[in-house]
Amino acid sequence: MTDTASPRSETILVVDDEPALRELIRVVLKMNGYRVLEAGSGQEALRILASSPAPIHLMLSDVLMPDMNGQELAEQTHQRYPETRILLISGYTGTSDFFDWATQAGVVFLPKPFNVEDLERVVREALDGYCPLYETCDSQLHETALSWTIP
Repeated sequence: MTDTASPRSETILVVDDEPALRELIRVVLKMNGYRVLEAGSGQEALRILASSPAPIHLMLSDVLMPDMNGQELAEQTHQRYPETRILLISGYTGTSDFFDWATQAGVVFLPKPFNVEDLERVVREALDGYCPLYETCDSQLHETALSWTIP
């Protein structure tokens, strides 16, 4: 991030059950000029998506959360709000099935731990070069993001 971060008009919903990580991500995104909403669970995220008077451009969610994991949340979000872009983060994803799903679904993935620069770059690329979930993507930015986020 530079000291002259330009104002952004996008709204990002950060979903993580860890308050400290959610706060850190919120601070970084706000410093970059984004409007940031927060949720501590998948159910809370769905309530925020449903009640938001303005579009939520990106949902950034942890994969592993109690009650509803990030993959389930991403699928429900896409069904209800197909215009909302999805970025998932995690230090653990379980199996290669997750990566197969993410690749096919066009979901951008950022592995934990990540640094501030990685977060800033991936968020911007997800917003600028994103392909909607379950649609064929010809975006070079999206393909580049997949090449370094999906092992």
